[in-house]
Amino acid sequence: MKVSVNFDACASTGACMQVCPEVFEVRGDGYLYILQEEPAPEVQDRVREAADMCPTGAISVAE
Repeated sequence: MKVSVNFDACASTGACMQVCPEVFEVRGDGYLYILQEEPAPEVQDRVREAADMCPTGAISVAE
């Protein structure tokens, strides 16, 4: 799995970080950071959930 974010579309709401903080982090500067572009198998279901919950559809997951 490979995670990517369209940062032009990202609103940095933090919804993804609430679901999977191992992979997504909104820092004090207000921007989203991907902590693991190729997340471990044990968090992949939550990464998919975070992508589905993204209000702007900015998160993409390639299998």
